Amino acid sequence: MYTTLIDPLISIVLGATIISVATIAFGGTFLLRVVTGGQPANELQKSFFRAGHAHAGVLVMLGLLLAVLGNAAGASPGWANGGAIAVLAAAILMPAGFFLSVLGVDPARPNRMITAVWVGAAVLVTGVVLVGVTVLLAGIDRM
Repeated sequence: MYTTLIDPLISIVLGATIISVATIAFGGTFLLRVVTGGQPANELQKSFFRAGHAHAGVLVMLGLLLAVLGNAAGASPGWANGGAIAVLAAAILMPAGFFLSVLGVDPARPNRMITAVWVGAAVLVTGVVLVGVTVLLAGIDRM
Protein backbone atom coordinates (compact mmCIF):
# COMPACT_ATOMS: atom_id res chain seq x y z
CA MET A 1 0.00 0.00 0.00
CA TYR A 2 0.99 3.57 -0.49
CA THR A 3 -0.29 6.76 1.00
CA THR A 4 -1.30 9.84 -0.87
CA LEU A 5 -2.21 13.39 0.03
CA ILE A 6 -5.03 13.46 -2.50
CA ASP A 7 -8.52 12.15 -1.78
CA PRO A 8 -9.61 9.36 -4.20
CA LEU A 9 -12.67 11.26 -5.45
CA ILE A 10 -10.72 14.39 -6.34
CA SER A 11 -8.07 12.15 -7.90
CA ILE A 12 -10.68 10.86 -10.34
CA VAL A 13 -11.82 14.43 -11.11
CA LEU A 14 -8.22 15.52 -11.65
CA GLY A 15 -7.44 12.54 -13.90
CA ALA A 16 -10.46 13.30 -16.07
CA THR A 17 -9.47 16.96 -16.16
CA ILE A 18 -5.93 16.15 -17.25
CA ILE A 19 -7.29 13.98 -20.05
CA SER A 20 -9.61 16.83 -21.07
CA VAL A 21 -6.57 18.96 -21.87
CA ALA A 22 -6.54 17.08 -25.19
CA THR A 23 -9.84 18.80 -26.04
CA ILE A 24 -8.25 22.17 -25.32
CA ALA A 25 -5.41 21.26 -27.67
CA PHE A 26 -7.96 20.31 -30.33
CA GLY A 27 -9.62 23.69 -29.74
CA GLY A 28 -6.24 25.24 -30.45
CA THR A 29 -6.21 23.67 -33.91
CA PHE A 30 -9.67 25.15 -34.55
CA LEU A 31 -8.44 28.55 -33.38
CA LEU A 32 -5.43 28.27 -35.68
CA ARG A 33 -7.77 27.61 -38.62
CA VAL A 34 -9.85 30.65 -37.64
CA VAL A 35 -6.94 33.09 -37.39
CA THR A 36 -5.31 31.83 -40.62
CA GLY A 37 -8.55 32.17 -42.59
CA GLY A 38 -9.20 28.43 -42.98
CA GLN A 39 -12.42 28.76 -41.00
CA PRO A 40 -14.61 31.79 -41.76
CA ALA A 41 -15.24 34.01 -38.73
CA ASN A 42 -15.92 37.68 -38.19
CA GLU A 43 -13.90 39.84 -35.77
CA LEU A 44 -16.35 39.28 -32.90
CA GLN A 45 -16.12 35.52 -33.34
CA LYS A 46 -12.33 35.61 -33.57
CA SER A 47 -11.99 37.56 -30.33
CA PHE A 48 -14.53 35.39 -28.50
CA PHE A 49 -12.93 32.17 -29.77
CA ARG A 50 -9.55 33.43 -28.51
CA ALA A 51 -11.04 34.34 -25.13
CA GLY A 52 -12.78 30.98 -24.83
CA HIS A 53 -9.64 29.03 -25.65
CA ALA A 54 -7.49 31.08 -23.28
CA HIS A 55 -9.95 30.78 -20.40
CA ALA A 56 -10.22 27.03 -20.89
CA GLY A 57 -6.48 26.49 -20.66
CA VAL A 58 -5.77 28.87 -17.81
CA LEU A 59 -8.73 27.83 -15.66
CA VAL A 60 -8.04 24.11 -16.05
CA MET A 61 -4.46 24.68 -14.89
CA LEU A 62 -5.67 26.85 -12.00
CA GLY A 63 -8.21 24.21 -10.94
CA LEU A 64 -5.55 21.49 -10.98
CA LEU A 65 -3.16 23.67 -8.98
CA LEU A 66 -5.77 24.57 -6.37
CA ALA A 67 -6.77 20.92 -5.91
CA VAL A 68 -3.19 19.88 -5.28
CA LEU A 69 -2.44 22.88 -3.03
CA GLY A 70 -5.59 22.40 -0.97
CA ASN A 71 -4.81 18.75 -0.38
CA ALA A 72 -1.10 19.33 0.23
CA ALA A 73 -1.86 22.04 2.80
CA GLY A 74 -4.02 19.61 4.75
CA ALA A 75 -7.11 21.76 4.24
CA SER A 76 -10.55 20.33 4.85
CA PRO A 77 -10.95 17.99 1.86
CA GLY A 78 -14.64 18.70 1.35
CA TRP A 79 -14.22 22.47 1.23
CA ALA A 80 -10.88 22.58 -0.60
CA ASN A 81 -11.92 20.00 -3.18
CA GLY A 82 -15.30 21.68 -3.59
CA GLY A 83 -13.55 24.96 -4.33
CA ALA A 84 -11.20 23.34 -6.84
CA ILE A 85 -14.13 21.62 -8.55
CA ALA A 86 -15.92 24.99 -8.72
CA VAL A 87 -12.89 26.44 -10.54
CA LEU A 88 -12.94 23.46 -12.92
CA ALA A 89 -16.66 24.06 -13.51
CA ALA A 90 -15.83 27.66 -14.38
CA ALA A 91 -13.31 26.24 -16.87
CA ILE A 92 -16.31 24.72 -18.67
CA LEU A 93 -18.86 27.49 -18.20
CA MET A 94 -16.79 30.48 -19.27
CA PRO A 95 -15.35 29.02 -22.51
CA ALA A 96 -18.77 27.57 -23.37
CA GLY A 97 -20.25 31.03 -22.99
CA PHE A 98 -17.61 32.58 -25.20
CA PHE A 99 -17.91 29.95 -27.94
CA LEU A 100 -21.67 29.38 -27.93
CA SER A 101 -22.61 33.05 -27.72
CA VAL A 102 -21.19 33.82 -31.17
CA LEU A 103 -22.29 30.79 -33.17
CA GLY A 104 -23.81 31.33 -36.57
CA VAL A 105 -22.92 33.18 -39.72
CA ASP A 106 -21.57 36.67 -39.05
CA PRO A 107 -23.22 37.47 -35.67
CA ALA A 108 -23.27 41.18 -34.81
CA ARG A 109 -23.33 40.64 -31.05
CA PRO A 110 -23.26 37.76 -28.55
CA ASN A 111 -26.48 35.86 -27.92
CA ARG A 112 -27.91 34.91 -24.51
CA MET A 113 -25.28 32.22 -23.98
CA ILE A 114 -22.97 35.05 -22.88
CA THR A 115 -24.69 34.58 -19.51
CA ALA A 116 -22.58 31.44 -19.03
CA VAL A 117 -19.48 33.65 -18.93
CA TRP A 118 -20.92 35.66 -16.03
CA VAL A 119 -22.14 32.57 -14.20
CA GLY A 120 -18.71 31.00 -14.70
CA ALA A 121 -17.03 34.13 -13.34
CA ALA A 122 -19.15 33.94 -10.18
CA VAL A 123 -18.39 30.23 -9.78
CA LEU A 124 -14.68 30.95 -10.35
CA VAL A 125 -14.49 33.63 -7.66
CA THR A 126 -16.43 31.45 -5.23
CA GLY A 127 -14.10 28.50 -5.81
CA VAL A 128 -10.90 30.53 -5.50
CA VAL A 129 -12.04 32.20 -2.29
CA LEU A 130 -13.19 28.85 -0.88
CA VAL A 131 -9.83 27.18 -1.50
CA GLY A 132 -7.95 30.25 -0.27
CA VAL A 133 -9.87 30.38 3.00
CA THR A 134 -9.56 26.63 3.64
CA VAL A 135 -5.81 26.68 2.96
CA LEU A 136 -5.43 29.73 5.21
CA LEU A 137 -7.40 28.05 8.01
CA ALA A 138 -5.35 24.86 7.63
CA GLY A 139 -2.19 26.90 8.16
CA ILE A 140 -3.62 28.69 11.19
CA ASP A 141 -4.73 25.36 12.70
CA ARG A 142 -1.17 24.01 12.47
CA MET A 143 0.37 26.99 14.28
